[in-house]
Amino acid sequence: MKLFLITTLNGLTLAALYFLVASGFSLVFGLMRNVNMAHGSLYLLGAYIGYQFQEATGSWVAAIAGGFLSMALLGLLLQHYLFRFLEGQELRQTLVTIGISIIAADLMLAYWGGTTYQFEIPDALYGALRGIPVIKVYPIYRLFILVAAITVGIALWLFLNRTRIGMMIRAGVDDRDMLSATGVNVHLIFALTFALGAGLAGLAGVVGGSALSIAPGEDLRYLLASLVVVIVGGMGSVAGSAVGAILIGLTEQYGLAYSPTYGVVYTFVIMVAVLAVRPQGIMGRSA
Repeated sequence: MKLFLITTLNGLTLAALYFLVASGFSLVFGLMRNVNMAHGSLYLLGAYIGYQFQEATGSWVAAIAGGFLSMALLGLLLQHYLFRFLEGQELRQTLVTIGISIIAADLMLAYWGGTTYQFEIPDALYGALRGIPVIKVYPIYRLFILVAAITVGIALWLFLNRTRIGMMIRAGVDDRDMLSATGVNVHLIFALTFALGAGLAGLAGVVGGSALSIAPGEDLRYLLASLVVVIVGGMGSVAGSAVGAILIGLTEQYGLAYSPTYGVVYTFVIMVAVLAVRPQGIMGRSA
């Protein structure tokens, strides 16, 4: 029972981290239909830049802000100077962003090297929470990630479904020409959406780098995780991304705990099963 509960908590906190990364990817790929295969690079670059902010200021909060704002600015530039000219050209978007991710990985390796970096988190988040039934103790920071993911998920859902800008984003995806005819600057709306998605990747880079570490190769890992989460949960659905992240996070941890030899296979079994039964994802809309 103790192993099961610890594994479940590990799965939920891993799912929270996956959701933080995939929520931005869901905005860009799932909602706007922009195939950004450099999303993992935004995660890792945001983590590195956040680390530099912490080194310069000594503040972990400054690292969070630096990772988010720097990647939001980069996302704004990518949308304005690249994706606006490749709208509706999924293959070109894929090839161009794969090239960007390869170049970005080499540049990050050249500048920061192959060294593993670790954030210094605030004292309040150090240590373990004690007195939990059965499992006794559990790291405070992992619980913080879970709370942060829930907060971001609720805020993102409210932004897309209860604000004027969120409604314009969804309207622009469904019928771009009609929204443009009403006088709305569609390019600006899409640029802001891309900036938000990229910023969330940078924020997740700092949060995830604080839980684990920053090292080359993390960009590919979280890009694949984001792809699987969005495909399983449903493209363009924040709630679907949350469901997909929970499924993938729990599956990975249960696999590692009870069947380590085949643990990595279960994630793709779930993805294949969902696509076979519901191609649009668990909470996705039919085309």
